[in-house]
Amino acid sequence: MTNIEAKFVLSAYRTNGSDAQDPAMQEALEQAKRDPALSAWFSLDQAHAAATATRLQEIQPPAGLREAILAGVRAGQNAAPRRVQSWRRPLILMAAASIAVLLTALSWWRFSPVHGATLDAFAVNFVARGFVLGERSADVGQLKAWLAARRSPLPAELPAGFANLRALGCRNLKYDGHDVSLVCFEAGGREFHVFVARREDFPGRGSERIAPALDPKRQLVATAWSDAHNHYVMVSDGSVEDVKRLL
Repeated sequence: MTNIEAKFVLSAYRTNGSDAQDPAMQEALEQAKRDPALSAWFSLDQAHAAATATRLQEIQPPAGLREAILAGVRAGQNAAPRRVQSWRRPLILMAAASIAVLLTALSWWRFSPVHGATLDAFAVNFVARGFVLGERSADVGQLKAWLAARRSPLPAELPAGFANLRALGCRNLKYDGHDVSLVCFEAGGREFHVFVARREDFPGRGSERIAPALDPKRQLVATAWSDAHNHYVMVSDGSVEDVKRLL
């Protein structure tokens, strides 16, 4: 199980701990215990879920809402349709609107666009947030074809070390109004996320290779390099040494 797969499973974990013994969760939970980056993401995700649940419990439904809902159910069961009293409709609409507004506000962090002052910062923030792949395949050629169909930047030639990695999948993204490709690989339980941007879209960015460095806050390692056509940023939950071995 990769961290991407573990995040997908753990995103359904309930904050009251009732899923702790669920066999479907066990492998992902064990991986979160072993992996500091995944553990940090899981803690943040659980905190967000707990805050959402707490705020939902604070909502006080309007008086008469239960009776209005039951009246609607009974009306649907009867052969002769019964109209819900007009004064009850605003109560139902108010309750629905309140819940919708609350869920929108509490979900802002999870679903809002990822930002970053630089392409490097955007890449780190994107991986730290957690994401779902747009296309899954172990065939890099298939991933490139999927990206090409969406007019995303294509990785020309990756460092030789990537030949030893297993491809996971890819996504097409937008940063600063430009297309960016994300291609993900895995080896030894560690993930390597490669972001690809066209040089012509970011002409002010330097072309020098940036040495792998650990972001202590997110426990992710990032590095960057360029070729004649593209800029690359790689983000990994592995160690600095893991990343150096690929380059």
